[in-house]
Amino acid sequence: MEQLVTAIEAGGAFVIALGALLAFGRFLMALVARRSDSHRFVEVRLGLGRYLALGLEFQLAGDVLRTAVAPTLDELAVLAAVAAIRTALNFFLNREIREEQQQLAT
Repeated sequence: MEQLVTAIEAGGAFVIALGALLAFGRFLMALVARRSDSHRFVEVRLGLGRYLALGLEFQLAGDVLRTAVAPTLDELAVLAAVAAIRTALNFFLNREIREEQQQLAT
């Protein structure tokens, strides 16, 4: 089970790292092209936000699996705290993505 959890958490870290690298590349391309319009940078932020949200979901899945096998009360308390923090981060991140998509559409 520990190997599965490690693989899932590594997958989440990979998704976040990949998203950060792609966003950085898009940011640099916008700078090189001298396209400093705010829409381009919003698109970069939205793309990065999607990767962050997905990566956080993988990380939370790993935490749930780790605690699924004979959890102690301490482990459950830590999982609840981590899940609450990650869920809140994901909620606000998704809300910001939705708002910026609406802003781009107008």
